[in-house]
Amino acid sequence: MAFPLFDLTGKRALITGSSQGIGLTLARGLAEHGAAIVLNGRDAGKLDAAAKALRDAGHEVAVSVFDVAAADVVQTAVDAIERDVGPIDILVNNAGVQFRAPLDDFPAEKWELLLRTNISSVFYVSQAVARHMIGRGSGKIINIASVQSELARPGIAPYTATKGAVRNLTRGMSADWAKHGLQANAIAPGYFDTPLNKALVDSAEFTTWLENRTPARRWGNVDELIGAAVFLAAPASSFVNGHTLYVDGGITTSL
Repeated sequence: MAFPLFDLTGKRALITGSSQGIGLTLARGLAEHGAAIVLNGRDAGKLDAAAKALRDAGHEVAVSVFDVAAADVVQTAVDAIERDVGPIDILVNNAGVQFRAPLDDFPAEKWELLLRTNISSVFYVSQAVARHMIGRGSGKIINIASVQSELARPGIAPYTATKGAVRNLTRGMSADWAKHGLQANAIAPGYFDTPLNKALVDSAEFTTWLENRTPARRWGNVDELIGAAVFLAAPASSFVNGHTLYVDGGITTSL
């Protein structure tokens, strides 16, 4: 291995919400650097298709179908992975949803959905996995935050609230778990061409606004998140803890 600081050989990564989009891309990127992968989601068919694609590329892949937002099943599911597949060395909390509406008209049930999926799931899965990592004295937790951890935009206030919470929960994980040998950090993507952003990608008006607002003058490509994930999952980040790494083409640095 030319770069042992970025070698994930012998490590196993659980990536939530990884049947498509950013989650699947990060799963592929970690696998290409040597990690065994556990894909997670609620749709068994989509997960099996994603797993086949990774296996066909020569990677070691397992599948775990469970709802990360259901507190009563998460610990059981994580325990089953640890028992039947192997220890989870790396956790990527990627599962998330979006719903857009003016704040004064935002449906209460959608608010609750965003809270459950975008922040409660991060707590549930991280706690369940950390209970095993603490006993081993090591582990990497990577939470997927957002530029909305730092900035707001009309129509997505609840999403912004959840991603701000992810950033601060990451800090809290570091404060509690660093002493046990765990590193908890976050990646905050800017605007990437993903299924979650399809409505924005399809809008010529929004794309023009984004290109003018972002110093890089373009949408991000999801492959451009792989380097950050590998860094935070690998030995290279052994003294990086509680940090949020913005991968956003400079949008949070410029007015």
